[in-house]
Amino acid sequence: MVTTVGGAEKAAQARELGADLAIDYRTEDFTEHGPYDVILDVVGGDYLERNVDSLAVDGRLVVIGLQKGLDGRLNLADIVFKRASVHGTTLRTRSKEYKAEVVAEVQKNIWPMIESGAVRLVVDRTVPMADAAEGHRLMEAGGHLGKILLLNEDGA
Repeated sequence: MVTTVGGAEKAAQARELGADLAIDYRTEDFTEHGPYDVILDVVGGDYLERNVDSLAVDGRLVVIGLQKGLDGRLNLADIVFKRASVHGTTLRTRSKEYKAEVVAEVQKNIWPMIESGAVRLVVDRTVPMADAAEGHRLMEAGGHLGKILLLNEDGA
């Protein structure tokens, strides 16, 4: 598995968690390490063309975020000649019933791996819900290693 990260410390952490290769997008070009069979893209925008260029034959690009915007350039010949596919998905527009199904599937299939330690959740810090703006500031600053969790008043 290959991942992109923002900084050497995050690269080291990703490798410790099991990544075969952690590419610091601030200093390296991930396209130099392809081709990739599957790319999960949380960035969007101008990454579209680079992602498609990096796909292997029969590769799949799944866009799951739009941090760099909605628009990107796409040469359809790159899709056709590689027999590649581009998919987009989000939970935001899904029904409550669908989201409940996803939660049930996670509980059934993923949670046991978390409980056994096969999958580790990395939490950088917790922030009280009343300080949510501070949590967002910390996230935008990008220095965290792991998730920043917002906690309710009861600590959940």
